[in-house]
Amino acid sequence: MFSIISKNAKTACIHVVLLMLAFWLLPQTAAASAGVRMSLSTCATSGVGGVLSPAGHLAALSVGEEKGTAVDPEDMDPEGDMDTLAGDLVMANVSVAMNVRLEPSESSEKVGYLYKDCGGRIIEQRDGWTRLQSGDLVGWANDDYLLFDKEAQALAAEVGVQLVSSKEDALAIREAPDEDSDTVGIITTSGIVDMISDEGDGWISVSYDDRVCYVQSEYVTIDFRIDAGETMEVIRKREAEEKARKEAAEEKARKPKLREAQSAVDADTDETRLLAALIQCEAGNQPYEGKVGVGAVVLNRVRSAAYANTIYSVIYASGQFTPARNGSLAARYNGSISDSCMQAAREVLAGATTVGTATHFRRVGSHEGGIVIGDHVFW
Repeated sequence: MFSIISKNAKTACIHVVLLMLAFWLLPQTAAASAGVRMSLSTCATSGVGGVLSPAGHLAALSVGEEKGTAVDPEDMDPEGDMDTLAGDLVMANVSVAMNVRLEPSESSEKVGYLYKDCGGRIIEQRDGWTRLQSGDLVGWANDDYLLFDKEAQALAAEVGVQLVSSKEDALAIREAPDEDSDTVGIITTSGIVDMISDEGDGWISVSYDDRVCYVQSEYVTIDFRIDAGETMEVIRKREAEEKARKEAAEEKARKPKLREAQSAVDADTDETRLLAALIQCEAGNQPYEGKVGVGAVVLNRVRSAAYANTIYSVIYASGQFTPARNGSLAARYNGSISDSCMQAAREVLAGATTVGTATHFRRVGSHEGGIVIGDHVFW
């Protein structure tokens, strides 16, 4: 009898211990799970746009930095569940811009705007609203003006760009996919260039100074970037800076003309030179019609309500022109600019266009349809 009681008591004790262990493990597991979700939801992104693959993968960034974790396109199985892959991605489905609000209500305070072709990632969803993160902008957006899943993935693939940075302090950019080929430039951990394609055999082709060049794939990080929205704080700051620049230009115009030997530069000349510098960075070795096309894209955006209304603001807008972000535009502006690029800028400012009302361009082969001029397709 004693033996039976003892055995039952021992079994009961074991059951109690197991039950206590289960109750202890349950909150730990839940906490760990919540911790993973929180780290994804609050992951910092660059000021130049959320770093997302077309399938919705997130590459973590430090705030204000260009370097991030690579999203390898090879890791995305085309035969896999694309709905799952695209699950976190959200894109604006508007012709100009949409409001992002503090709370999921049309009467709630606006915290920023999500523009045409901008995207982000889903934090949570509730009653026809999505809380999203797009760059530094975090808030609620109405689902009626958003794209999700495969539709979001398709738009992101069309308007996004793959950027290449170096894992090393300095990596040679070569003229041909060969270690013995001439070095035409250097890419650093803080520098970026546009990726063209994976050439295989350990080489990636990139666009450098409007030339097709090559870097070794094992030494680079590849990020996929899409345009980000803007917070109201950033918008107010940008508008104040534009107002100050305009007032400074008007004040300069009112002053007496300087002697010719002093080489005066007024605001109009400054923007013309900036536009010409961008044309040379993006289309320096393209036919003249292609140079005009790149300049026309900038001016078409200035005229469009979907973009900023000055040349400077369009060129330096979040996630737009790579030369504006990697320093090559500033270097070109302060250096020499070809006569043909200056002439193209002046013609575009006078209303010339070879691409109609196109507001985008890419390397040929990366977009279907559009107007092809030289190595670029415009749409």
